[in-house]
Amino acid sequence: MPKLDLDFTQHSVAMSITTREPRWPAFLAMLSAAGVFWALPEPLSLGPGWLLLLVIVVLMIPIVITNTRGYFKVTRMLTFVALALITVALIASLIFLIQGIPSHREMPKSLLRSALLLWITNVLVFALWYWKLDAGGPLGRDHSRCKVASAFLFPQLSSDHEHYAGWSPQFLDYLFVAFNTSTAFSPTDTAVLSRWAKVATMLQSLISLAILVLLAARAVNIL
Repeated sequence: MPKLDLDFTQHSVAMSITTREPRWPAFLAMLSAAGVFWALPEPLSLGPGWLLLLVIVVLMIPIVITNTRGYFKVTRMLTFVALALITVALIASLIFLIQGIPSHREMPKSLLRSALLLWITNVLVFALWYWKLDAGGPLGRDHSRCKVASAFLFPQLSSDHEHYAGWSPQFLDYLFVAFNTSTAFSPTDTAVLSRWAKVATMLQSLISLAILVLLAARAVNIL
């Protein structure tokens, strides 16, 4: 092989290893998910509605700093803490919503708004979990030299088209899977391969279904 071609190949490999997936869409989704609870009625929140957003904003500062400086283990741990807090808040708010429906704590408009906000949070939270856990997380996918060993069979991963050579899923792809799971109760065009992903998608579908059933039951009661 000519030296020029060899240098180009080595440069291409180095570029594929050092190319990093942008983190800002996931960070923005995390802040959005926490901000949703500020818009919820106080009876549906654990503590003041602004508290979770404040905690996540505080956590985001060291998350961004450690990610920028390359302390990825610290970033990973702090991200898991933030996601766990948002997930607990989501489950607690859903429980409060279920408890409040028989006693008619909320007016119909408020109930509809609360259910919609929780549904949106459900999509964002599970998209973040998929993004963080799949194929070693964003860092693991960044350093994958071959086809990504994803728990989800994205159409691009099974495509032979040269345009998708070296393709790796990013946050928007996981958001698309989470959105479809909450709306169609299935990942649609993306097959779920691993057991942990199957359990996660079942849990997400269950939460989405519970929200829709609660709305239907309240609507029937109103009529």
